[in-house]
Amino acid sequence: MTAVRSLLRFWPDIRRKLHVYLTIIALTFAANAISLLVPALMGRIVDGPIAEQDLSALWLPIAAVLGIGVVEAVALWGRRMIAAKVVSQWEITWRARIYDRLQYLSIGVHGSWESGQLLSRAINDMTQLRRFFAFGAPFIVSTPFVIVTGIIVLTVMEPAFGLIAVLMAIPMLAGVIVFNARYQRESRASQDTMGVISTQVEESVQGIRVIKAFGRAPWVTERFEAISAHLRAIEVRKAYLDSWMWAGTMTLPRLAMAAVIAVGSWGVLAGWTTVGTVIAGVTLVMVLRIPVEMLGFLLSDAIMSVTAAARYWEVMDTAFDITDADGGIDDAPPSRAFTGVLEFDDVAFGFPDTDLLTLRGVSLRVAPGETLALVGATGSGKTALASLVPRLYDVSSGAIRIDGTDIRELPLNELRRLVSVSFEEPILFSATVADNVRMGSPGAGEAEVWEALEIARAADFVRALPAGLDTEVGEQGLSLSGGQRQRLALARAVIGRPRLLVLDDPLSAVDVDTEERVQRALREVLHASTTLIIAHRPSTTALADRVAVLDDGRIVATGTHEELLRTSRTYRDLMGASAPEEVRR
Repeated sequence: MTAVRSLLRFWPDIRRKLHVYLTIIALTFAANAISLLVPALMGRIVDGPIAEQDLSALWLPIAAVLGIGVVEAVALWGRRMIAAKVVSQWEITWRARIYDRLQYLSIGVHGSWESGQLLSRAINDMTQLRRFFAFGAPFIVSTPFVIVTGIIVLTVMEPAFGLIAVLMAIPMLAGVIVFNARYQRESRASQDTMGVISTQVEESVQGIRVIKAFGRAPWVTERFEAISAHLRAIEVRKAYLDSWMWAGTMTLPRLAMAAVIAVGSWGVLAGWTTVGTVIAGVTLVMVLRIPVEMLGFLLSDAIMSVTAAARYWEVMDTAFDITDADGGIDDAPPSRAFTGVLEFDDVAFGFPDTDLLTLRGVSLRVAPGETLALVGATGSGKTALASLVPRLYDVSSGAIRIDGTDIRELPLNELRRLVSVSFEEPILFSATVADNVRMGSPGAGEAEVWEALEIARAADFVRALPAGLDTEVGEQGLSLSGGQRQRLALARAVIGRPRLLVLDDPLSAVDVDTEERVQRALREVLHASTTLIIAHRPSTTALADRVAVLDDGRIVATGTHEELLRTSRTYRDLMGASAPEEVRR
């Protein structure tokens, strides 16, 4: 019952269209149940017009059989037409909800899920649920009623035939109970493994250049084949269970048919039933054979749908851990004016999947319009500290304040309008150059886009693209070079002239000449923004008014570039012996 509850949780959506869905179920029942009248008519034809050799009396029952066929066809057509429109809208709604949920879950939550698992939930599981609610659910609801109605009709025709049908139903019910428990486990394992396969395919497509560069195609193929073999083993077990269920649902009706023929023949010879009744009984068992045999497929489909629903609700039930102060997330909070004072007050932070602290006791103050460079060895916590400003993660203790207000008290989307970020690994989307840049300032005009591109020294190569600003950059921008992607990401960060700017080594993939030209342009922008810039090269720290040195998650020194070269051995080691000469250049 716990498993079925995951399907019942869709009730609020179903209830809004309940009258339509009940119509779908009614049409499904009508299309299946009306065919039960045909055997009764055949029995009357045999015992009536044929036995009495009255051909004129055949026209009415034949016309009735024809009418039943027409009604059945119309009911099936109507069910399909209505179900397609309603259920496809549910699929769109549920897929949109899970997509929307993923946008609001924190980076930490995303890190705990494999991307393939999320993809399979948003795509495969939603398709499974659409098929179930369009076909499986109406038939699961109506089929038992059809079978019960058929048994009642058999009993009315001849009580002995009804008893045979009941005896057939008992072992089938027991088989269903056993099948349900085992098939549900295998179904969950299968769908989870499909998520793993999706992850493997996605990783191999995104990393194809690395795979080819290192000649590791055989290795990734071997990994994929191992996972596929695991999926195959699960699917074989599912097929084994299916085969037993199908064998049972196909064998029992045939045994019932043989029993009806045997008992009916004895009854005709003994004189307590008629040939027409026997023919009607055998025909009715044949008609009932179709819904009984469908039960195996319907149960398999229902169990896979229960699993799909459970996987859907696992995502939907994941709590938002980074929210506004009231626990929600306001999509359009009112904007306020900020001067841009950024303060770190005794900040400590550890990633969600570990108890170790990456940052400890970090205290800094960045004045409005000031640029602070953050330097440190690999793993010292620079990127982690930068990620805390737009609340990609929340501090473990301490506070980060803007103009004296704890950022956890600011509406999340207001904070992210204030803070613009450019990461070392630039992420571009399958959209035009203009659309990618405008993500930093929705609604920006073409002139503002070109201005941002000029600052990032990306305007020249964008003009050379086939369609300029309207050029599609492709998935993740892989049609561009690493330096071009970084400059587009930098243009996206500066287009809105944000109050606070966080730059995570934004020029690591460009050449020295381009870096120098970008730096000159950035100096014109940075004076208007409070800027935190992660730096690995002296030329980048030269942009900053001050430099803070991170070592093992702690701030060990602050000062100007020149001061730290004189006073901090850690800073000198990080910058290298050529630092003074590089800055002078």
